[in-house]
Order: sequence, then C-alpha cells, then structure tokens
Amino acid sequence: EVQLVESGGGMVQPGGSLRLSCAASGFTFALYDMSWVRQIPGKGPEWVSAINVDGASLYYSDSVNGRFTISRDNAKNTLYLQMNNLKVEDTALYYCARDQGYSDYEGWHPLYDYWGQGTQVTVSS
Repeated sequence: EVQLVESGGGMVQPGGSLRLSCAASGFTFALYDMSWVRQIPGKGPEWVSAINVDGASLYYSDSVNGRFTISRDNAKNTLYLQMNNLKVEDTALYYCARDQGYSDYEGWHPLYDYWGQGTQVTVSS
C-alpha cells in the first residue's frame, strides 16, 4: 500500500522559514518523480515543485521560485521542501504527491497518482 505522510507544517510569521518532510512507503521511492502541491480551502490544488528520481532536475512554480527548495533522500525514502521568506499567500495545506508527469520546454506537467494527507502551513503576523 502506497503511503505518503507529510510533517513539518506550522504557523510562522512572514519572512520566516519551515521545512516540510514527506515519508514514503509501499513503493520503490527512488524510481518515482515526486511533487509538492498545495491547496487553499475553496480553491483547486496548485502545483508547487517537482523533483526527478535522482534529484538532478528540479522544477518550481513561479510563485515559489527562488524561495522554496525541493530535495529528496532516496536512502531514507523522504521528500523535503525547504520554504524560506514565507509570505501570507503561502498559507495552505501542503501535500506531497507521487508524480507520473513529465517535463518539456514549458516546464513540469504534473500527473499525480497518490497524495498524502497534507500538513498545514499558516503564515501570519
């Protein structure tokens, strides 16, 4: 059974930092691209960042590029999202997702097949 368990969310002030983690199990983590996705209540999911199987290729949405860093540790079956210089508009439920998408000249095109339960990130003064 595929399981993705996020952690590390919380409440921070604008300009602060958080590091999210996603522990994966039930599949061979090192063989899959992975993504972070976020969602605000009442709105559709927003793709945030993707990483390929060995971590050599990283992709970011324009809204987080330069502030967030995605990484993975295949030995620990864990995906990370380092979030710096957080803004109020980053407030959302953050999910990790196994991603069957692809990249081309336009960037990353996500296609999620499994999601975790999410971890809440709240940025507020």
